[in-house]
Amino acid sequence: MGGVPETHVGWTFLTNHTRVLAAIADDNTTRIRDIAARCRLTERAVQKIVSDLERDGYLTHTRQGRSNSYRIERGTILRHPADAGLTVSDLLTLIAQHDGRPRELQTAGTQGQPREAER
Repeated sequence: MGGVPETHVGWTFLTNHTRVLAAIADDNTTRIRDIAARCRLTERAVQKIVSDLERDGYLTHTRQGRSNSYRIERGTILRHPADAGLTVSDLLTLIAQHDGRPRELQTAGTQGQPREAER
């Protein structure tokens, strides 16, 4: 698992912040090391991204022994003005649909409130 991940040159559709958030959505007890491997980032980069997400209210964590348990604040509105009204939950649902994950995972952690389109 050691070493530097492959580098990528040029732009991508998803940001590293989105990739890290999606990895945490899949497993809220995942380790920084595992997120880094999945997202092809360094552990230091993942730590910085997690810090950014926590600072801006998108993520919180609770220490459980030697590991962390993360909680995504799914109702938080996305930052960019062009995304006005879209929430973290909307973004994660879109990613989950693309990856073919079961519907239960798409709405997990949204305080049991189905979105209007799901009723």
